[in-house]
Amino acid sequence: MSATEAERAAYLLDAQNKAVQLFDEIEKTLLRPGVSEKTLSDEIHKLGEERHGVKTHWHKRVVRSGPNTMAPFEENPPDRVIGEDEILYVDLGPVFEAYEADFGRTFVLGDDPDKKRLRDALEPVWNAVKARYVADPHMTGEQLYDIACEEARRAGWEFNAWLAGHLVGQFPHERIPRDKTTLYITKGNDQPMSKPGKDGNKRHWILEVHLRDPVKHVGAFFEQLLTVE
Repeated sequence: MSATEAERAAYLLDAQNKAVQLFDEIEKTLLRPGVSEKTLSDEIHKLGEERHGVKTHWHKRVVRSGPNTMAPFEENPPDRVIGEDEILYVDLGPVFEAYEADFGRTFVLGDDPDKKRLRDALEPVWNAVKARYVADPHMTGEQLYDIACEEARRAGWEFNAWLAGHLVGQFPHERIPRDKTTLYITKGNDQPMSKPGKDGNKRHWILEVHLRDPVKHVGAFFEQLLTVE
């Protein structure tokens, strides 16, 4: 790996590590019942700007709770107040010093064992999907998507999204207008994930796990870097 590629990977990992610190503070200081999703999102924006130097987000801030956790990223479900006994997730795309992070975590307020079981299934499923990718990093985006769905079912849940990840990089990362296939881990992407970008550099990927409980009608979400340790 060239020095340039090593530096790019290090910048991406540093951006993610900063996102981890931001999420730790969100969990400790902001998550609580009785506040609306929009209010919490605004508080997260203020926290990120004032304490973590985040001036730009490369995608919209997403705070979803209860039944809203079932909605696709593209939708904007009605704002709702977070309850006492709730599952919720936060999905942020902060930019740190020109490099993108994309980080998502699920939280549970209260003691509902089923919601905790759903939350606790996320990281093991993510790790299982990553292990299969590492064994064959030249697989296509569609193949990895199918693996994500398979591992979700193996864990006893359903997969809850049309994608299982996407490119990430220096802001703004490579995009193709109106293309929802070739730069995503999704059905129809028949290109090897190891294919270099237009600039000839290695592409880096985010792996997303979206799980849903078909009985309780709630979802859970976990994402982080796939291709940088």
